[in-house]
Parts: sequence; C-alpha cells; structure tokens
Amino acid sequence: MQHETIPQRASTVREARLPERLSKAKRAFTTRRVDLGKASRIIRSGVVPVAGDLVLARVTAIGQHRRIENVHGRRGDLFIGDEIIVAYGNRYAPDQFEAIVPTDLGECHLVAGGGVAARMTVKHASMKQPTRIEPIGLLGGTSGSVLNLRDFAMTHEATPFRKAPVRIVVAGSSMNAGKTTTVASLVRGLTLAGFRVGAAKLTGTGSGGDLWSMIDSGAAAALDFTDAGHASTFGLDTGELTDVASNLLAALDERNCDVVICEIADGLLQQETAALLEASKQEGWFDGLIFAAGDAMGAAYGANWLIERQHDLIAISGLLTASPLASREAAGVTGLPIVGIQQLTDPVEVAKLIFSKPPVLKRVA
Repeated sequence: MQHETIPQRASTVREARLPERLSKAKRAFTTRRVDLGKASRIIRSGVVPVAGDLVLARVTAIGQHRRIENVHGRRGDLFIGDEIIVAYGNRYAPDQFEAIVPTDLGECHLVAGGGVAARMTVKHASMKQPTRIEPIGLLGGTSGSVLNLRDFAMTHEATPFRKAPVRIVVAGSSMNAGKTTTVASLVRGLTLAGFRVGAAKLTGTGSGGDLWSMIDSGAAAALDFTDAGHASTFGLDTGELTDVASNLLAALDERNCDVVICEIADGLLQQETAALLEASKQEGWFDGLIFAAGDAMGAAYGANWLIERQHDLIAISGLLTASPLASREAAGVTGLPIVGIQQLTDPVEVAKLIFSKPPVLKRVA
C-alpha cells in the first residue's frame, strides 16, 4: 500500500544517535522480523500512516495494556514516558477493542499488548480506556521511505502440489471460544503420535501468545500472519487474506511437515473469518475442520453454518467441552464427536479422529 502525502513537505529528521535511541526503546512482538539497522531517520509529518508502518512512540497514559510483549515473548511493564517501537494496524476484538489506523500522526492508542498502534472506535464494557501513546515519528530508511512490516515479510510461493499430506483448520464461534487450546492440544497429541506437526495462525491481532503455545506443544514449525508482514488482518480484503494464508502454508510445506494445523481467529460472523473460510474451500487447502464453541447453541449454529457451506466438519471442541452437560447437548444436536483436551492430546484418539473419514452430515433441524 502506498503512502498518501499530505499537502505539506514531509518533515524528515536524520538522527546520528538513532540506533542507540532505538536500542533503548521497548520493541514489540509485531516488529520481531524487522531489521532496525535499516532505520536511519524519523519521519515526523507530511505522510499518512498505513497498516504495518513502524512507529516510534511515547507512552502518555497507562490504560488497559499495562505491559508490552517484546520480540522474545516477555511482557514488560510500561511507564509514562517510555519510548516504544510498534506497528500501526487495525484491530477487531469483540471482547476488547475495535480500532483503526488513524489518518495522521496525532495521539492514538496501544490497542494490543503485542504492539499495535491505532485509534480506538469502540470498546467492550469490561475494558479500561486504552493506553495512550504519542507518535514521535515513523521510522524511515535511507531512501526516505517509511519502513513497513511488509518490507521484512517472508515470501513463499505456493505450489500446485503440497507436501503435507493432511491439513486441519480450527475455527470458532467467537473470540475466546477455545480455538488456541484446541490447536495446542492437536499439536501435542499428533506430535506424541510421532508426526512432524506444523502450525500457523492465519488471522488475528499481533501477539505471541498463540505462537508460543504452538511451539510449547511441540510444533516442529510455527508461524503466524506477522511473519507475512501484518500487525493485524482486520481490514484486509480477500485477496490479501489469501496471500497471507497461502504464504504460510507454503512455508510450512518447505519445512516438511506431516500434518499442518491452522487457526483462524474470531468467530464465523467476523468478515475476514468468513472470507478466508470461503477462500479455503475454493482453494482446497484443508482436509477437515474442527469447530470450537463456547456452548451448545454456538456449536449448533456453527455446525449448520459450516455444513451449509460444504466444509468438512469433523468434530466440535472448545470451551463447551469443560461442561459434560453442554457437551451432551452439542453431541445430541450436531451428531458430531465432541473432543476436549483429553481426547486431542491422546496420540491414539487424535490420530483416529484426524485420519478417519469424516461423517456425512446434514443440517441440524
């Protein structure tokens, strides 16, 4: 995406001590692929920021996010006056914030602990006001262009013949429905069964939690959309989402994985989730889908939604599996296996689930 210049000369400042200044700043997870040695100047005005732009900012008020996750996963405390290196990005999180990239370099918000700068539009009632940040300026390279996460993204060309024999995708009814726990459990169980497992989070907001969970569970390779150059996937069109997903899948193919497990963030009604699931069906990326739901009603609706769109739904998982009664209700209405952590981490049970032919399902009456 090209930057729009505003009707004034861009204010670009070369700083002889910039490397030292950047080394002292608190650098966020979203910037983990960035080579800060490429930054030679600070662009203070005259340009409209876009998603992925690198920004040096100062914390002006502590709100919901009191900590920032660094490139190694450590969450460090924030203090007023701290300088941080984050990336602009949109955010969609029904349990937290909706936020958009501003059209100026004025004060905005830290809307994700993984390092996403945006201007909040709405918030969940349980959330505090977001932490406020004052952009000092965008980071620029020697040519004067703004550094963007996409400049440092990995690129892998998709091939007609994939190497991973089996790919499974996990989608859910909403944020916090248990998708990440389901993915981690699948990775653990299949790894214990002797498979080389690759894992990827295809959409969401930049944060290392899900990535570290995949790695801790035994994934031989783990990636997410930040590896493809995005602080967040909210607001991407279908073509961009498809590029992200095909890039990550091709990268896992190159790592010679036997099984690939992918997560798509948020719920089925979220625009990017629905679009990517539709694209995945058209492209034939996945051999089966496991749906994570918070309750039996969510499981019933989700199953219908997916069956109507001819997805190969093989099981229900998620938060509802903590309740035997909710699990019983979901099993009764969907006719699907209800699988929780115990089943998914069992190497025999999970291998049977993943490698068995999925049942032929009909819409719930």
